[in-house]
Amino acid sequence: MTSVNQPETTLPPPQLVETPAAFEQMVNRLLQEPSVAVDTESNSLYAYHERVCLIQFSIPGEDYLVDPLVLQDLRPLAPFFASEEIEKIFHGSDYDLIVLQRDYQFTCGKLFDTMWAARTLGWPQVGLGNILENYFGVHPDKKFQPYNCGRRPLNLEAVTYARTDTHYLLPLRDLQRNALKEQGRWEEAQEIFTYLREHVSQPSLLDPEVTFWRIKGIQELHDQEKTTLYQLHLWREEMAQRLNRPTMKVIGNRQLLTLAHVQPRTKRDLATAGLTKHQIEKFGDSIMHALRTKHHPLPTPQNDNKRPPDEVMDRYQALRAWRKEVAAFRGVDSDVILPNAALWTLAWHPPATLDDLLSVPSIGPWREKTYGPDLLALTSGK
Repeated sequence: MTSVNQPETTLPPPQLVETPAAFEQMVNRLLQEPSVAVDTESNSLYAYHERVCLIQFSIPGEDYLVDPLVLQDLRPLAPFFASEEIEKIFHGSDYDLIVLQRDYQFTCGKLFDTMWAARTLGWPQVGLGNILENYFGVHPDKKFQPYNCGRRPLNLEAVTYARTDTHYLLPLRDLQRNALKEQGRWEEAQEIFTYLREHVSQPSLLDPEVTFWRIKGIQELHDQEKTTLYQLHLWREEMAQRLNRPTMKVIGNRQLLTLAHVQPRTKRDLATAGLTKHQIEKFGDSIMHALRTKHHPLPTPQNDNKRPPDEVMDRYQALRAWRKEVAAFRGVDSDVILPNAALWTLAWHPPATLDDLLSVPSIGPWREKTYGPDLLALTSGK
């Protein structure tokens, strides 16, 4: 498909919303619109406790950038997000919905997700940057992708980059809506959007006892090395919280594993584990102190890998093979057909009737009608 628009060489500057008066005016404007493009920017790459640092909104003729680090009360946005009349347009809404619910307890009503629309249509490239280049002739400056939006004052070039995340979503939504309807995929997309907004994942826990067992390579260590690794892991968590930076920006997992293997007894031993001179100067004494204190007992591993009963696994594998075949025929990824959570629900609780399928999250009338007979046959073993 060729570009639908000529690229706009100059755009009016976005409105940076930093005062209660400007915020109230913007909210009143958003509440009058049928569709609004939305995006968020967080500082997960730069803080231990991440938070939303910027919220972008676009409507015809206007782009807004809300500064939640300055504004004290964003609660007036709650009716906007919850509205079933105003369509909120995101590109890849999964993470945005998580952080909006986590930081502000916002729930999302009517939703359109341009990334999932692209996936439903079988587009080969679904990243926003690729879509803007392919369909709008726009080439965002990607050097601002890793920008720390928690810094103030905001960099003006970074602000301009941030507005591109929403500015083109309204015309993109129109293009995709027409394509979905032409291909008979509109109802399917609506069921996906409903699932996204009604099943917002909980933020991953930062419990050190949980995150410890997620360190890649931990199973290759013997018990004493695991004990040392746990001491270092607890030290790193405490240091990251104190400095308010991601754990990986204190010391990386590979360095922790090497330290656990080396079993350092002196500060000089830290260099043999690949720590930089700066890390040794900054953290060396506190690392050695942590290793010399009374060892904490290893936490109990999370037993997430217990194999389900054979009949459940048989149903799941049959459903998974069917989904892969249908997806290949459609030219889409497998989770466009059904999410993995739905396959497990069907495998554990096989439906007796077509109506039973409607109780499975992500299955609505379109999927019941389209895939229902196959799903009943697969789960009954026929």
